[in-house]
Amino acid sequence: MSVRSMTGYATTSVETDVGVLTIDLKSVNARFLDVQFYLPDTFRSFERMLRDMLLQYVTRGKLECRLSLAREKRSAVSHALNEPLLSKLVSLEKKILAHFPQAMPLSVSDLLHWQGVVMDPTVSVEVLQEQLTAAMSAAIRAFVSSRDGEGGALTVNLFEKVESMAEIIRTLTPLVPQILLQFQEKLTARMQEILGLAISLGGVPVLSRDDAGERIRQEVLLYGLRIDIAEELSRLSIHLDEVRRILGKGGQVGKRLDFLLQELNREANTLGSKSSAREVTAASLDLKLLIEQMREQVQNLE
Repeated sequence: MSVRSMTGYATTSVETDVGVLTIDLKSVNARFLDVQFYLPDTFRSFERMLRDMLLQYVTRGKLECRLSLAREKRSAVSHALNEPLLSKLVSLEKKILAHFPQAMPLSVSDLLHWQGVVMDPTVSVEVLQEQLTAAMSAAIRAFVSSRDGEGGALTVNLFEKVESMAEIIRTLTPLVPQILLQFQEKLTARMQEILGLAISLGGVPVLSRDDAGERIRQEVLLYGLRIDIAEELSRLSIHLDEVRRILGKGGQVGKRLDFLLQELNREANTLGSKSSAREVTAASLDLKLLIEQMREQVQNLE
């Protein structure tokens, strides 16, 4: 099952017994499903049928369905003549000419343009519904193909960004022990300096050297736990694996991916807050940029 975009467009035109029918389908992203119809009076009674057809293929997005009808200018031969009205006009013409011989007789053109003389052929509702259904089916196929095509392109791009994020994590993970060690060495040296002063403060012993050493060890260990990013990197990898799985499975992925991106962003923010080295800071910023780019694209997915 493919990943489908909420953005799509399709148009199709077909010949019907009442003229050339054109169907335009256009959709943009939206949180829920919103379908709007713009129909000529001839097809107003078929709105429910058209809606049911669309709902089989669309679950999210703001969708506009617009039908337009171009009635062809056909000759009177292809239309039905209102013979009772025509006979009445001819009878009235004779009476008028009897009283006003100078009056101009009606021409064929006058008669054909007289309202009601030429009638559209009667169209069966069943035939019209059949023609409309065929036209709508063709429009929906083109419309779904348009959304599938854009969804496929977005999927490729999302996979690329997932791989970019995974590469950041792979690069940073081996550096974590070294970053922690360097930080611990710096912190130990700094605390030794501070506690060394406290030991002989005013010439009066405050802490023994053993107590000071233990205090340094505890503080370094505690702070090391606070800045350890191994857990965040692990959760980022797990979330990225889930994004891959969802994209690979396809279907209606938009809402699930949006939730995962929130989780990824939370981990990236935590990563930044724990930063004790420029490599971690840079990784956090790069991850958040990629996540934001993904969020913009995921908002277009059904």
